Amino acid sequence: MSPGTIILIAVPVLVLLAGVLLFASARRRDTGAAEGQLSSETVRRDRGPVELSEGGRPVSGREVERAAALARRESSAPAVQVAEPPVAWVPPDEETVGVTRRQFFNRSIVVSFALGLSGFGAGVLAFLWPSGVGGFGSKINVGKISEIKQAIADGDGFAYYPEGRMWITEYPPEALEKAGAVYSPPELTGMEAGLIALYQKCPHLGCRVPECATSQWFECGCHGSQFNRVGEKKGGPAPRGMDRFSMEVSGDNFTVDTGTIIEGPPIGTNTTGQEAEGPHCTSAGGGH
Repeated sequence: MSPGTIILIAVPVLVLLAGVLLFASARRRDTGAAEGQLSSETVRRDRGPVELSEGGRPVSGREVERAAALARRESSAPAVQVAEPPVAWVPPDEETVGVTRRQFFNRSIVVSFALGLSGFGAGVLAFLWPSGVGGFGSKINVGKISEIKQAIADGDGFAYYPEGRMWITEYPPEALEKAGAVYSPPELTGMEAGLIALYQKCPHLGCRVPECATSQWFECGCHGSQFNRVGEKKGGPAPRGMDRFSMEVSGDNFTVDTGTIIEGPPIGTNTTGQEAEGPHCTSAGGGH
């Protein structure tokens, strides 16, 4: 057989095979993604009529497959987005917003620290702030020396000034020589003017010490500590004499610095030699 004859026979065969392939591909697309191979018996049954009917006529298996494939294509198509009107804004419910337990405890800790630091800062500022003028803890202008001595005489040897929480009594000039060896210059300034300013608080446990008009001493009613008229200890559990304040004298003007408290003289100090001038108001040596 000549080559030309072979070519004439081969071309129609190739065209036929190409047509078969195209037909098979079309059939596969129609059946979707079907997998596997059907038996010849199943194929024959699918080609025959089935129990289903449409419009009074039987429906073949191919028509069922074609309808199923069409349904799959329609279900896989993207859904059409339908524009909807915007929803009106509704404010949230205050009761449902709230805070979590963690947030509550964290904020409570922060607030507690802030309050503590604020209190501490206020205390520091109050401690460092200058004391007010005219009250306890500041310099108090008591008045003229002559007027103070008159007040002492009117009080039967004692003058009390509540604004300074202090007693003022006279210091005898004949005792100044002994006083120079015991007392500090801020105390001696007032003593040389004939006055001594004593803190009202007992150095034992802090009770207010009253005067005793009969003995002319200071006698503590809490535990029986006794002090002479210038605050030197005479008896009782007190560890020292009455504390006193720094004093300043300018001409006839007497000023007491109640912000500067000087510890009282040690036990055994007796610069004036004053003894009890009458009955005691308390019994010495009692208490703790």
